[in-house]
Amino acid sequence: MTGPESSLQILIEKLNQHGIEYMLSGSYSSSLHGRPRATNDADIIIAPSEEQLIAFVKSLGDDYYVNPDAARDAFKNSSMFNVIDIRNSFKADFIIRKDRPFSREEFQRRRKSNIMDLDVWVVSPEDVILSKLEWARKSESSQQFQDALGVAVVQYDCLDRDYLYKWAKELQVESSL
Repeated sequence: MTGPESSLQILIEKLNQHGIEYMLSGSYSSSLHGRPRATNDADIIIAPSEEQLIAFVKSLGDDYYVNPDAARDAFKNSSMFNVIDIRNSFKADFIIRKDRPFSREEFQRRRKSNIMDLDVWVVSPEDVILSKLEWARKSESSQQFQDALGVAVVQYDCLDRDYLYKWAKELQVESSL
């Protein structure tokens, strides 16, 4: 593997080595469950302890740019920090899992999947739709809405509609759903 696949594989291996639970989200997951679209970055939701996070960041070495202070701030604020593979400019946004009911349940519902010959944990189709609709509401992004729509169309017959309606109400995205 070369390029983004290699970078993603290394990052996933390092997460596994440090015992950090994760799930791939964003355009990788919406492409897997819905309509594919090109991307040169990854969104990875993680649930580390502070010690695990610090060890993970240190393990990346000189081939990756990461600001340790930004990672610690992200941990404290349940926000995100970036990791960039300097060799091929691949960027990963590491998002600390929020401590709210939806985020905890979304994480419990993650699924093992194969992307580019990598076995990875990925957000469920329903949770891709909900999180994309939530991002669309907050950012007014038509791309987020289109990603959610793509998953809904492709997965239509398989979706847990009760789950979707329950959380759409909680997340205030009922009208978009």
